[in-house]
Amino acid sequence: MTAPDRAAVWSAIAVTGAVWAAASLAIHVEDAGVVLAAACLPGAVLALAGAWWSSSRSRAPAGVVLLVAALALAPAGAAGASVAIGEGVRGAAQELVNGSGRAVELRATVTTKVEPTEHGGTRFDARVSRLRVGDRAISAPLAVRVIAGADSGEHADAVAGWGAVVDVRGRAIPAGPGERAVVIVFADEVELRETPGGLLGTTADLRAGLREVATALPGPGGGLLPGLAIGDTAGVDPSLRDQMQGASLTHLTAVSGANCAIVVALVYGAARALRAPRALRLSAAGFALAGFVALVTPEPSVVRAATMAAIALIALAWGRPAAGLRALVLAVVVILVLDPWLAASLGFALSAAATASLLLLAAPLTRGLARWMPRPLAAALAIPLSAQLVCGPLVLLVDPVVPIYGVPANLLAGPAAPLATIVGLLACLAQPVPPLAVALAWVAWVPSAWIAAVAEVFSALPGARAPWPLGAAGMILLAAIGATIVVAIGPTPRRAPRVRALAGIATAILVGTTAGWVLLARPLAPLTVPEDWSVAQCDVGQGDAVLLRSSDRIALIDTGPDPSALRGCLDRLGVGRIDLLVLTHFDLDHVGAVDAVEVGAATHVLHAPASEDDERRLLARLAARGATLQEGRRGARGALGAASWHVLWPEAGRTRFDPGNDTSVVIEVERDGEGMPRGLYLGDLSAEPQRALEPSLRGAYDIVKVAHHGSADQQPSLYERAGATLGLVGVGADNDYGHPRQEILDILHATGTTVARSDVDGLVLVDVEADGVRVWREHVGVGGDE
Repeated sequence: MTAPDRAAVWSAIAVTGAVWAAASLAIHVEDAGVVLAAACLPGAVLALAGAWWSSSRSRAPAGVVLLVAALALAPAGAAGASVAIGEGVRGAAQELVNGSGRAVELRATVTTKVEPTEHGGTRFDARVSRLRVGDRAISAPLAVRVIAGADSGEHADAVAGWGAVVDVRGRAIPAGPGERAVVIVFADEVELRETPGGLLGTTADLRAGLREVATALPGPGGGLLPGLAIGDTAGVDPSLRDQMQGASLTHLTAVSGANCAIVVALVYGAARALRAPRALRLSAAGFALAGFVALVTPEPSVVRAATMAAIALIALAWGRPAAGLRALVLAVVVILVLDPWLAASLGFALSAAATASLLLLAAPLTRGLARWMPRPLAAALAIPLSAQLVCGPLVLLVDPVVPIYGVPANLLAGPAAPLATIVGLLACLAQPVPPLAVALAWVAWVPSAWIAAVAEVFSALPGARAPWPLGAAGMILLAAIGATIVVAIGPTPRRAPRVRALAGIATAILVGTTAGWVLLARPLAPLTVPEDWSVAQCDVGQGDAVLLRSSDRIALIDTGPDPSALRGCLDRLGVGRIDLLVLTHFDLDHVGAVDAVEVGAATHVLHAPASEDDERRLLARLAARGATLQEGRRGARGALGAASWHVLWPEAGRTRFDPGNDTSVVIEVERDGEGMPRGLYLGDLSAEPQRALEPSLRGAYDIVKVAHHGSADQQPSLYERAGATLGLVGVGADNDYGHPRQEILDILHATGTTVARSDVDGLVLVDVEADGVRVWREHVGVGGDE
């Protein structure tokens, strides 16, 4: 790469990074859009003037820097202005939802796919022109997200997707920062009013037709075909979805730049073969691109790919070559200016990163690999390798594992994807002629079934998904390993042997150190604790985090304050998924580590009444991850494996207690015959609500989770009535509150309750045996029957 080329690449990175950062800041921080617009737009004018002045004085380097600054500042300010324009209406709508009991009725136009949730419901984004709550309303275009349960009315197929008009009734909460949606509506009822019309109606019928044809095809290849052809993954079986993810093949079911390029190239080539004039060729390709977007729906990756294709067509119309990197940068900048909320979309980021990796890394890696293998094989390996090296750190945000066999899996599955895409797309377009559609679907099924088989084989290999450190540290570590691999493989003309040797050594050190850490922290961690446990009190510092396990179903009562501490406990116990998450109340020491749970996707969330914006936003984040929400009120019941639980507190309806500690969700868990102790988990209740709760207790308990980390504000008679064998106290060492206080320790001692406290005992595991409760303490060892 020449010096001008390197300068162009770094300039492109600088411009894109600046605009992306500005858009992210504007959507996440209140009033940041106004500040960015006020600062960046005048700054762009000054930088442009400085660039002109420098060029007129023959100061080229300074002029280039100032020109790049102007190119970065102008769209950054424009992105900020895009957000600032709608902030007033957004704030008014969220205030309306907050102050009105949250019950809403709205008529909305669906703007995305209608996707099924794990629990039989549906999820989609929509736009409303009027939001009504009771007798108050706001008339303005507003984006909403609708999450509907399985019993809320129309199914995804009936709603019909993009362009459908629906009536929605339910309850709403404000969306969190970074969300395009102003509010999230949990729908009690969704009623289809109008099916999509025109082009959108036609494409909806074509999608439905392909899904119907694909269901008649055998094996997982049939369910996968609509995903490969048009990005419709509704028919993909959950087990196949996991296999595709484990083999790093999920990207094949997301419409990408390759799909758009194929469509545009085929139409343009056909028009050229018919000797159509250039203007007609470009027009035909443009119309085909628009129709393709309507067919696959404007997902973030589709928006990026279609914008790049449109830029390429415009460049051809002007008689200029459409340079890949310039088209990518221009596409990203234009998209983020028009829709800054895509800066928070992982799908958009992965799409842009994958495209950049192919443009910047595929060729150098091909040249480097060609030193050891035939060039065609080197090129085939370089494409998935470059994509995995660049996209891997981003994927860790939602799935903290590294697919070890991703490159060879893509090498085998990749060649089949274009055939499945092209023939599958033709099968979709041929729906008006059923025999032809079925025949084409069977042809497309062959490569689709091959891809599914590759995913099944590679995901089942030993160590297919290596666990990886969480958070920014894990992302930086994986990015560093990727960088050393690029340097070790890629061409380095000067001092090549020395540079490659140093890069190889660095790669070996990083990989070896990480592998050792991962083995000790993840797969081997469960070997350090007993396998038989039904209740686990994690040591998460000054906070609560208690796990319950029955028939391999897991509940987590509160999360503690520190995500890394909770994640370490979950890894040590081999817990990868939470079936029931109980948030007793919203203090930081009980919900601060919820992000560690989001990674594993909690299935069902039982929560305290939410009264503040940040509490509702936390619940919205969990719901957006696919969890179902249930407000914990007295009388609520459920099952956890073979065990049962029910809520004893807070009481339903109005209460004299303020939100917070005294309205903590208190649950009672019954024995299950498999080792689950009968337990009472008290949250942070103080003495007064404990007195109100006391009459609800029936019989003695094996475990009581002591309220409020062992504060002095307790009701002695409640603990006497509970008569627990063991008392769990979640508490941090040398905490500023003096917890647990001597008063509660004396109460527990007087009632014959043995105390297990996380600051002294560390991790505590509990199980019920025939002759009593067995307790294991990390810092003491097996305590025997107690």
